[in-house]
Amino acid sequence: MIGVSTYLEAGARWGVWELEAALLPVGYPRLVQRAGGLAAMLPPDDPAYAAAAVARLDGLVIAGGPDVEPVRYGAEPHPRTGPPARERDAWELALIDAALTARVPLLGICRGMQLLNVALGGTLVQHLDGHAEVVGVFGNHAVKPVPGSLYAGVVPEETSVPSYHHQAVDRLGEGLMPSAYAEDGTVEALELPSGEGWVLGVQWHPEMGEDVRVMRALVEAAMVT
Repeated sequence: MIGVSTYLEAGARWGVWELEAALLPVGYPRLVQRAGGLAAMLPPDDPAYAAAAVARLDGLVIAGGPDVEPVRYGAEPHPRTGPPARERDAWELALIDAALTARVPLLGICRGMQLLNVALGGTLVQHLDGHAEVVGVFGNHAVKPVPGSLYAGVVPEETSVPSYHHQAVDRLGEGLMPSAYAEDGTVEALELPSGEGWVLGVQWHPEMGEDVRVMRALVEAAMVT
């Protein structure tokens, strides 16, 4: 059972309805399913319930989404930083903390990787060019693994990945190590040492591609914990 965090949107349309909704792009649960897992959506909730939620899971995915509020890492907002999603920030930070404490396998995707870094005391670059070239359209760029890393053990070769982000890791959080880079030096994946459990963050969006190896590695780790 792989839990995936979700958006909380003020108004979404389906059929005759336009209502507040917990949303998750279908690529996420489909990727979990293609990798052999069962997907469970985790809408924002009271952070006090995060540990109980994680205790019922075998693995956790923190999904992509809006920018992390800069106050979470002690910074003032950049003019290009998006509006805060405070309820989601609080919930997902609590989920990450619970997963790290319980050693539940954890995968952060895009925002999820950035939030993992912030959860461990790291900071973010609030805007960089070249990683989201067309609004609302995923691009592709090369990612090179760091030899000997968890990520390199899953995807040993340089690959082209689907990407859409304008923020990135700046100072690494405590214990985190880079495990892949883009050609411009941007950290594209990070992880904790193997003795800290299965913890990986990727800056790109595997749910928008055909390569299931990262998600399958999470599911396989979840099956043995």
